[in-house]
Amino acid sequence: MDTSVASGFARRKLLGILSSSWVAQCCYAVAKLGVPDLLADGPRRVDDLAEACGADPDALHRLLRGMASIGLFRRTAPQTYALTSVTECLRSDVPFSLRQMAVLDGEEVFRSFADILHTMRTGEPAFDMIYGEPFYSYLNGNRGVAATFAEAMNANQVPTSLPAPDFSDVGTLVDVGGGSGGLLTEVLTAHAGMRGVLLELPEAVRQARTTLTDAGLAGRAELVEGSFFDGVPPGGDAYVLARVLHNWADEKAQLILRRVREAMGPESRLVVFEQLLPEEDSDPDAASGMVDLLMLVLLEGHDRTEEDYRKLLENSGFSLHTVHRGAGPGADSALVATPV
Repeated sequence: MDTSVASGFARRKLLGILSSSWVAQCCYAVAKLGVPDLLADGPRRVDDLAEACGADPDALHRLLRGMASIGLFRRTAPQTYALTSVTECLRSDVPFSLRQMAVLDGEEVFRSFADILHTMRTGEPAFDMIYGEPFYSYLNGNRGVAATFAEAMNANQVPTSLPAPDFSDVGTLVDVGGGSGGLLTEVLTAHAGMRGVLLELPEAVRQARTTLTDAGLAGRAELVEGSFFDGVPPGGDAYVLARVLHNWADEKAQLILRRVREAMGPESRLVVFEQLLPEEDSDPDAASGMVDLLMLVLLEGHDRTEEDYRKLLENSGFSLHTVHRGAGPGADSALVATPV
């Protein structure tokens, strides 16, 4: 191979990677300003958009022009822009909107990655150093950020492996740390005779109430405000922890599992939905590898292998007996465990 050609390709690829944060922050800026919502009905002139969203007209024109150059907006006439299929996802009124994800990534997540060297030198989340407290404590004291986080998580809340476990014999499903109700809505919709219980912090419960009401399921679901560290609602035939455990270090993850175990009857079962890291002799896919880095700078937790989860469950009073592995990069797997 011509090393000069290979070197040129490698340089272009790296330059693209180095500038990717610029693009992400541009997406954050238009999402925060509400530009995609303003363009929902079609193209608009920059001066009109700037007045509507409170931006400087020249700065906004340069932002949209730059984003159009990489296909994120379309210039339909001089000083006039429209959405593309990608930036349609930044509208707040579309299903599975990514607007709040762009805002969260552009603020708290961006600042945490900016100080990744602190994490490298100390092993501690950069977030804690920047904001003076752990991530979830910060959410408890900042209702606006808590709402943004809950909505951001709702955009990607239902695991792809959700259909794998059999819930057909479940009378009551308890979703522990169930966010804004996306997973519970899917399961209750699929099983007409089932009732659901969702345990979450207040802001997420508020959003879950709206989600379940809009789906016509409010009468079949009980919403409980609280922390899974303090206790879990009893009486469930099945319990779900979806993308919860990877947020916490082993000691706290075991505490969550013990609280679930205390609430369960002898015939109950637990389903854990998580991305599984490959064992040490395999390389992670890009999606799981990057999510683990997010955990590193933002939270105290980390992604785990199947064997890691097996040990975590066994140390918390469970036996892991079935694993439904997710198909494709970044897909969640479903781990089914029973109390011992």
